[in-house]
Amino acid sequence: MPEKEQISRRVTFGHPLPAHMMAIDGTWRRSCCIKDVSENDATLQVEVSIEGLALNEFFLLLSSTGLAYRRCELARVKGEELEVSFLRQKNAKKRTKEPSDLLPSTL
Repeated sequence: MPEKEQISRRVTFGHPLPAHMMAIDGTWRRSCCIKDVSENDATLQVEVSIEGLALNEFFLLLSSTGLAYRRCELARVKGEELEVSFLRQKNAKKRTKEPSDLLPSTL
């Protein structure tokens, strides 16, 4: 599939998915719902005020334990909707599995 088509793919949910937004430093956490998502961004719906929160960079928690998350930055606010962009680690190297990674540890 051409890269341009892949980037533009967006999933819109019939019923928004519950999630949470949390500050990078953990000082605040708010409930939200994910209305739609693509590989690069998402639209969130909030019911409580976000005024005064540092939204330049935050986590979107996708699981109740916080083990599945995306690092985000605020792109736009439209009433109760937030458009966010997902941030990627700039120097992240894709790690290839070494044959030794596939073997069980004997220690």
